[in-house]
Amino acid sequence: MSLYPSVLFVLLVTMAAAETLRPGFYAQTCPEAEAIVRYEMMKAMIREPRSVASVMRFQFHDCFVNGCDASLLLDDTPNMLGEKLALSNINSLRSFEVVDEVKEALEKACPGVVSCADIIIMAARDAVALAGGPDWVVRLGRKDSLTASQEDSDNIMPSPRANATSLIDLFTKFNLSVKDLVALSGSHSIGEARCFSIMFRLYNQSGSGKPDPAIEPGFREKLDKLCPLGGDENVTGDLDGTSKLFDNQYFKDLVAGRGFLNSDQTLFTFPQTREYVKLFSKDENEFFKAFVEGMLKMGELQSGKGGEIRTNCRVVNSQALDV
Repeated sequence: MSLYPSVLFVLLVTMAAAETLRPGFYAQTCPEAEAIVRYEMMKAMIREPRSVASVMRFQFHDCFVNGCDASLLLDDTPNMLGEKLALSNINSLRSFEVVDEVKEALEKACPGVVSCADIIIMAARDAVALAGGPDWVVRLGRKDSLTASQEDSDNIMPSPRANATSLIDLFTKFNLSVKDLVALSGSHSIGEARCFSIMFRLYNQSGSGKPDPAIEPGFREKLDKLCPLGGDENVTGDLDGTSKLFDNQYFKDLVAGRGFLNSDQTLFTFPQTREYVKLFSKDENEFFKAFVEGMLKMGELQSGKGGEIRTNCRVVNSQALDV
């Protein structure tokens, strides 16, 4: 799917009009903000470990669609189809209630101060750190959007069937490099995905009626049992061999032909991305460093449209007053 030229223009040309992001943005207005977010994420992780991986992915799905503005979190209204039911999100993104819990805690401490867009950025960082990955200083100060667009999400977000070429093209449009693409794909170091996303790989890759030849035979047998033809496609499988630990096992699995998603395994089969997969499979510190750089760059994406600080992340403030 192609990226709307107008969307790209807004994101890359109006950066001068966007919010100025900086570390410690809430130091005076809500000094406990980051500690509160991490505490709530820790509680969510204890309750359900998979939830932190889900929340981490919110940054990708939010920032790529009209910038990091929490448009992803808006519920549909009679006059607006939001992004939660977009093709890449429906039956895939989950744990929105974790953000609700974080927002509720922040509203008690500092009413009307911390944006939902910044919560996504902080929560994504905390998800990685709590799962054993790197920690980093986030730049904050985003506003929340007043609207969302299912159509924009459908036209921008890649599918699990995406190959490396289409992924490189997408990331390039957002000034993200091939190295950023491979490193950020390492977000699949934690979490699970549905059988729905890989049925074509197992039984009809490229319309061949056969499995993807890139899948290691033993791993394919495991996937065949997990995701049998005609079975429940909502069953989930681990995205890598250590799905609760943020490490470089994801890249080791790609080298061994054990990538779960087509969009993952293609990073090793495609020459332009293969060397980074090899590098990160051998050097976890290099992966961590590149991942942090990529997350910071992606977090800078803004539409420049302005916005508000929502009191409820699911609705704009004018609607929240009507509830």
